[in-house]
Amino acid sequence: QVQLVESGGGLVQVGDSLRLSCTASGRAFSRYAMGWWRQVPGKAREFVATISDNGGNIYYADSVKGRFTISRDTAKNTTVSLQMNNLKLEDTAVYYCAACLGSAQAMALTPAANMDYWGKGILVTVSA
Repeated sequence: QVQLVESGGGLVQVGDSLRLSCTASGRAFSRYAMGWWRQVPGKAREFVATISDNGGNIYYADSVKGRFTISRDTAKNTTVSLQMNNLKLEDTAVYYCAACLGSAQAMALTPAANMDYWGKGILVTVSA
């Protein structure tokens, strides 16, 4: 059974940092791009960041560039992390880990509905 399990969420203040992790199991993810999406109530799930299977290609949403950093354990391809710095109120959302067969660039352009695997999500709340 394939599972993506997010951890590291919580309540922080504006300007703080938080690190999310996603642990993947149940299959090999060596050919999968992995990444993070987020969603707030009443809005569509939006792309945040993606990283290729070898870690060589990374893409970010404009809203998080310069503040968020995605990384991946390319040796085992079981963990992908999202370091979030200088958090803003608008970063409050449920963050989802996702995996998509193919390139990171393709994943960044692929609609959320077409991801191959999703985690259940983890809440990040940024308060003033």
